[in-house]
Amino acid sequence: MCGSGGGRALSAHAGGFLGPEWERRRIWASRLLFLSFAAGLAGCASTGAVPQTSVAFPESKWGVSASPRVAAVEGPIRKGGGIHKLGQPYQVAGRWYVPRHQPGYDRAGIASWYGADFHGRRTSNGEIYDMNALTAAHPTLPLPSYAYVSNAANGRTILVRVNDRGPYVANREIDLSRASARVLGLERGGTGRVRVRYAGPAPLDGNDRRERQFLAGRPWSGTERVAAAAPEFAAPVARAFGPPDWSAADYRAALASR
Repeated sequence: MCGSGGGRALSAHAGGFLGPEWERRRIWASRLLFLSFAAGLAGCASTGAVPQTSVAFPESKWGVSASPRVAAVEGPIRKGGGIHKLGQPYQVAGRWYVPRHQPGYDRAGIASWYGADFHGRRTSNGEIYDMNALTAAHPTLPLPSYAYVSNAANGRTILVRVNDRGPYVANREIDLSRASARVLGLERGGTGRVRVRYAGPAPLDGNDRRERQFLAGRPWSGTERVAAAAPEFAAPVARAFGPPDWSAADYRAALASR
């Protein structure tokens, strides 16, 4: 989770599914997880390596439990399966976020990325996070939607599927999947300055052909690799989505409390 990580998404909390008990648990997680995140960043900075998956935030240590992985760490991740979601205004660390349709959205800011600790867990709109897919998290854009993300340092631009909420650390603009960070040239550095432009709604079935075609058309993309599509794992459109007992998306928001 180098350069990213926590401080990411609020899952069902942002959509108004949850009550005071959920909020109490989120606040406890917020107070406890910062030290873990800081230690992880230090390790990433010193080695430049992608961290390996371990037991993420065990309940015995933090007092709350992460949602179980709904997909194996190894192997293809089922695509789609979420819902269209905008959500109600929500507050994290004293700052209000107002999800809304923003056809002309075009902003610059800092991007980070998140990876193995959240791979195979639910995103804010009920999809399954795949660190090897061209996806991203954003605090307010509709879910799922498309956005162009441009790296100011090297001029690279990719198209990503926005299917999660976050980040909430240091006013960051967007949190990228590991694959998105890699093709933009941000994986090793952890963060970087980017431009984010809304590119319209994305299909619920998770079809990623549009993102891949856009990447393939970039003159610099010949040496970049993204996990192969697995259409046989495409998920049926979900009719409804209820929150898990404790979502990875929620404890990523924890870091915003510090």
